Amino acid sequence: QVQLEESGGGLVQPGGSLRLSCVASGRTFNIYTMDWYRQAPENERVFVARVNLDGDTTIGDSVKGRFTVSGDFAKNTVDLQMTALKSEDTAVYYCRAYVFGGDIYWGHGTQVTVSS
Repeated sequence: QVQLEESGGGLVQPGGSLRLSCVASGRTFNIYTMDWYRQAPENERVFVARVNLDGDTTIGDSVKGRFTVSGDFAKNTVDLQMTALKSEDTAVYYCRAYVFGGDIYWGHGTQVTVSS
C-alpha cells in the first residue's frame, strides 16, 4: 500500500507564490504518475497538474502559465509550484499517485488560502 502526505499549504496574498510538496511512502516502487487536484468548499474536485515517470507534464487550463509541476520518482515526491495566485485558487489541494496494476492512492490534502 502507498501513503501520500502533502505539505506546504498556507495563507498567501494574491499575486504571491507557494510551493506544495507530496511524498509517497510504503510500496512506492511501481508509481508511474503523480498528480494534483483541488477542491474548494461546495465545489467539485478538479484536476490541477500531472507528471509522469518519463517527465511529461500536464497542466490544467485554469492554472496554465501560472503553475508548474515536477516529480522525482526516485524520491517518490511531486511538487506543485504556484505563482500569480488568485483568490479563486483557494482550495484544499490533494496529491494522487498511480501504481502499475491499476491502484490509485490519495493524500489527505493541504489547505491553500489566497487572501489579502
